[in-house]
Amino acid sequence: MGHDIFGYNHAGKKIAYARFSMSNYNADVLYKVLDSEEHNGGVSGVGARSTFSVHQMEYALQEFIHSHENKFSLAGNDLDNVQIKEFLENCLETAQKEGEVEVCFA
Repeated sequence: MGHDIFGYNHAGKKIAYARFSMSNYNADVLYKVLDSEEHNGGVSGVGARSTFSVHQMEYALQEFIHSHENKFSLAGNDLDNVQIKEFLENCLETAQKEGEVEVCFA
């Protein structure tokens, strides 16, 4: 069991991926900044999909950066923070190109 969170573009191509073990509390961070706690099944995602606008993805990325500004390391010392930031950046880039991005919480 674990949290597999995917971002997809309009063509259905995977553009972002984040993976957390079932006991990794950092999965909660991604659910929280995406305002998607209802898709967190505890040990994994619930299999739900949500569509996010550019504005929602901008907000999620800024919320993550703001709440982790003293913890985030560009050197990659905290791999979960790097993974979350890259996931949000990739989803934001797709949303900016296509108007929205779809995220699946498995």
